[in-house]
Amino acid sequence: MDKEKRLTMRELPQDDRPYEKLIKNGAASLSDAELIAAIIRSGSRHESALSLSQRLISRLAGGKNNLAFLLDSSLEELMLLPGIGQVKALQLKAAVELGRRASQPVRLQERFQIKRPEDVLAFLEIEMAELPREELRLVLLDTRNRVIRVSRLSEGGLSYAVIRPRDLFRVAVKANAAAVILVHNHPSGDATPSQDDLTTTKKVHEMGEMMGISLLDHLIIARTGSISLPEKGRFEKKGKPGWT
Repeated sequence: MDKEKRLTMRELPQDDRPYEKLIKNGAASLSDAELIAAIIRSGSRHESALSLSQRLISRLAGGKNNLAFLLDSSLEELMLLPGIGQVKALQLKAAVELGRRASQPVRLQERFQIKRPEDVLAFLEIEMAELPREELRLVLLDTRNRVIRVSRLSEGGLSYAVIRPRDLFRVAVKANAAAVILVHNHPSGDATPSQDDLTTTKKVHEMGEMMGISLLDHLIIARTGSISLPEKGRFEKKGKPGWT
């Protein structure tokens, strides 16, 4: 049994307490675990809110520095972690939803319909073209090609080894998506697709056909311009591209 004594929030140095750090330095100065601790407010009788938050990230994020699990986890999945009851799970889901709504244009909240690649670029290109690291996002669409939401899947590189199609489609199935669009950026400024880009696109397209969830497009965004792989003839699709 681990007998190491965990410090409570009050026993932490004042400058290390999430609330005090937030007041003094702003929310951007807090780590992911500290932000979660500020939201859930309290831990359990055995650990502080900060320790519980660190354990939550370690367990549900799979050791990756990615908070997408908060979007994709259900209340029940969050509550599987000892110390996370219904109230804490509700607090987390409510906070994530507020952040999602605040970060998206109004038109996305109104189920903006995607009719062509330029519609996706209109709300993602400016932001993603300036990202310092490569990032992959998944645009989830309903049966009328209206945006359900945009999910960040990974950061730091795109390859079939890193992005497993079954994980991608798990997100799509949970959102009841009928179609998806892959979007990622090239920080180098050159939108030319790499071999990893092409391989991943092919694998995702093939699995999508098997699952009945269409991959409508894969967009690569860069400062010097953006491209659509289907429009450039870089992967073939059966029938029409699917834009309405």
